[in-house]
Amino acid sequence: MTKSSGRSDRSRTSLDEVSKAIIAELQQDGRRSYAAIGKVVGLSEAAVRQRVQRLIDNGVMQVVAVTDPTELGFSRQAMIGVRATGDLGPVADALVAMEEVDYVVVVAGSFDLLVEVVAESDEHLLDIVSQQIRAIPSVVSTETFVYLRLKKQTYSWGVR
Repeated sequence: MTKSSGRSDRSRTSLDEVSKAIIAELQQDGRRSYAAIGKVVGLSEAAVRQRVQRLIDNGVMQVVAVTDPTELGFSRQAMIGVRATGDLGPVADALVAMEEVDYVVVVAGSFDLLVEVVAESDEHLLDIVSQQIRAIPSVVSTETFVYLRLKKQTYSWGVR
């Protein structure tokens, strides 16, 4: 699922305490029933359902199954630093369109973009970098950081 959060702070959705509590409940367990959440936040099941749908529709959150890529046949994960010239929008769009890419962010620093990929093998990773990413117009260079061991991955950073 593609998520773009290019909104400025001025256009950020304002959340009340009930919506924040609903998000916190779903961050703990994305399969928690709306009835159970309603008991915690003081709303009916229908009201929770409506709020969750509004949060999803407004791009505030998404409810997804997070998987372990290695258990699904993807033995290689990597973060790729990309240097490019000119407008980064078309480069980012081309990266987002790639099936193997699950994360794209425009950054400041030594790289212009960071791209996370999942690959079936080292050969597949080599193809992604050499034949796909480096073939994008304006890409000047790449640096690949192969994941050896994932120590922490979380999506429950709370709400403010």
